[in-house]
Amino acid sequence: MSRRQLFGSLCSMVFLVNMARVVFAPLLDPLKTTFAVSDATIGLLATLAWLGSASPRLPVGYLLTRIARRHVVFASGLVLTAAAAFASVAPSIEVLMVSAFCLGLSSGAYFIAANPLVSELFPDRVGAALGVHGASSQVAAVVAAPFVGLVLALEDWRLAFQVLAGVAALATVVLLVVSRRTDLPDAGIEDRDLVGAAKRQWRLILAGVAFIGATGLVWNGVFNFYDIYLSSARTLPDGASRDMLTVLFAAGLPAFLVSGRLADRLPNVPYVLGICGAFAFCLYLLTLTSGYWEVLAVSALMGYVIHSLFPAMDTYMLSSLPDQHRASAYAVYSGSMMFIQAAGSTVIGVLRDAGFAFDTVFQGAAAALGVVLVVLVGLYLDGRLPTGAAMGDRV
Repeated sequence: MSRRQLFGSLCSMVFLVNMARVVFAPLLDPLKTTFAVSDATIGLLATLAWLGSASPRLPVGYLLTRIARRHVVFASGLVLTAAAAFASVAPSIEVLMVSAFCLGLSSGAYFIAANPLVSELFPDRVGAALGVHGASSQVAAVVAAPFVGLVLALEDWRLAFQVLAGVAALATVVLLVVSRRTDLPDAGIEDRDLVGAAKRQWRLILAGVAFIGATGLVWNGVFNFYDIYLSSARTLPDGASRDMLTVLFAAGLPAFLVSGRLADRLPNVPYVLGICGAFAFCLYLLTLTSGYWEVLAVSALMGYVIHSLFPAMDTYMLSSLPDQHRASAYAVYSGSMMFIQAAGSTVIGVLRDAGFAFDTVFQGAAAALGVVLVVLVGLYLDGRLPTGAAMGDRV
């Protein structure tokens, strides 16, 4: 089988592992009602899914220095299937939290193994391939809210995890068969020293974490509470807040496709810094909107901007890292930045329970991102940030 067929299977799997993380956003409100818990507790539930996604990245990075990447991708499918089945029968919020963490584990293991693999399947167009792969992931975010709405109309929230478990089992089997019949690249065959890779590439890793850490933390909290925020802080028609969450994610589809290609052609650092600044502006602008169409427009703009960041960052990292360090150094970067991002929902939930209004929290977050951006721009102008691979090396 060709590499394109394997790539197609990977795009199917990334849809499912991302669904395991983003499905909690439209479910937070009904889960909060079902289990009668506070904003901080329900925020912790969402955080655990993302904390689970962060936790295996360093261990899996080490594991990839010993075993083939396709084996890790297959194992992530097995964990996803089992965790979704477990979530579907959770009798309490505590058990569901364990399930959420395990669902996150599957996604973290998958991304660490699959993203370097995708970049090596198509080394002459890294950004474009990562953009398509990321867009496949984003489809899950787009359909999550309508999917949950349909599930809640038919039954209760448990059906969502039952469907996820069944489809994940099928996709895992297909991926295993296709990967065994595909001639895989050997670009990372010399990547056998995770600690050594981290030492050699520490400046690039630290720069990557600085670029995406704070922005990712804020974004994680914003999108997980988006439904609750709009339904409580904005006078929108019934069901409109869930529609806005769909718009927020739907705007990410063209963002992944366009941004991946732009990242192949533009200087990565200025491009990434511009995206981070635009996101902070959009978040502040959101707090000033009130009407349905205003919220819709800002949601679409913010969704496009923030989702442009992810393929740009992956292109910056994976195209800059040499073959012998790519998977290991990427694992260190990814694990570090994900631990920071994972706290976003808990931070928002705690601030809400402390009595701060959503608009106040979001405006403060936008201001904090502005301060971080000023520091990063200063470091870039001073020549202290790695600039990544030359554009000519990627096209």
